[in-house]
Amino acid sequence: MDLGYRTVIDLLPFYLTIQDRSLHVMFANQNFRNDFGEAVGRLCHEIYKGNPERCGYCPVQKSFKDKRVHLSEEIVRLPNEKMARMIVYSVPILDISGRVKAVMELSANISKIKEMRRELEFIGQSIAMLSHDIKNILEGLQGGAYVVDEGIKDDDMALAGKGWAIVKKNIAELTDFTQNILYASKKRVPKIQKVSPDQVVRDVVSLFQEEAKSTQIELNCRTNASLPAVGLDPSIRRLLGNLIQNALEACRNDKEKDLHQVLVRADFYDRGHFMFEVEDDGVGMDEDTINYIFGEFYSTKGSSGTGLGLMIVDKIAKEHGGRIELLTAPGKGTIFRTIFEIK
Repeated sequence: MDLGYRTVIDLLPFYLTIQDRSLHVMFANQNFRNDFGEAVGRLCHEIYKGNPERCGYCPVQKSFKDKRVHLSEEIVRLPNEKMARMIVYSVPILDISGRVKAVMELSANISKIKEMRRELEFIGQSIAMLSHDIKNILEGLQGGAYVVDEGIKDDDMALAGKGWAIVKKNIAELTDFTQNILYASKKRVPKIQKVSPDQVVRDVVSLFQEEAKSTQIELNCRTNASLPAVGLDPSIRRLLGNLIQNALEACRNDKEKDLHQVLVRADFYDRGHFMFEVEDDGVGMDEDTINYIFGEFYSTKGSSGTGLGLMIVDKIAKEHGGRIELLTAPGKGTIFRTIFEIK
């Protein structure tokens, strides 16, 4: 290859390889070699994916077959073991008789672009959701304030007390929603502190007792006092709070029973792990709901929910290196189990 052309190719800000029919690399530019090492003679799918088998959809093979340019989006494994999204172009190289003698593959890492796009979409959705939900909460605040004013005007403190309860409820909803938005919209590194799982559960459950009683839901906790202190970020309280709020809502939506129960547990999962569980006997979920509940802005509450609560639960669990198990059935209730390493 001419030295001048090679210099230009080596300076290109993407990966460029030339491959034969068996997908062995015949040439790789400097950018590719810097990240993947010497590639000539190696198989493309082994370099990119650590897989001895060919990819199910391979644009290079397509170009060999039909002499056309092909495009695909692939997930590849970088040498640092991180996964990256790539846009891959394959361009056939023809000999003088018009046969494909090799295929040039150009790959651009679009992981950062995808992440930026996701964050921009999230911001747009957040603004839309904020506008709708803050409007509803403000209307609630205005209604509560009106009741307070009428109670004071008529010297009816009982009526004023009812109005103040409405105001407090809407302030709490606004606070909770805003905190969820703030938590979801920024990346953070957990600040690990040694805490007692037993105490965490008792503290969080106590915050919801009044709300539960007001809707005839029995809220209890059951913890294993022999659990050791473990390393957790303070955000674990938000995880539990969101799960409890979700359980209370599931019970309120169940019109088949007059009384409901929510039970929050902290216990050993196995010898190396502990778990938090939140169980309710509410409406439960069907399979379609299960597939989407941890997605952004997916709500089981229809237009009355923001869809942020369970997304935050999933985010916090992953930040702690934990995982979530879900047991549920329509009409039977739900158990959310979050599992963490004891450390």
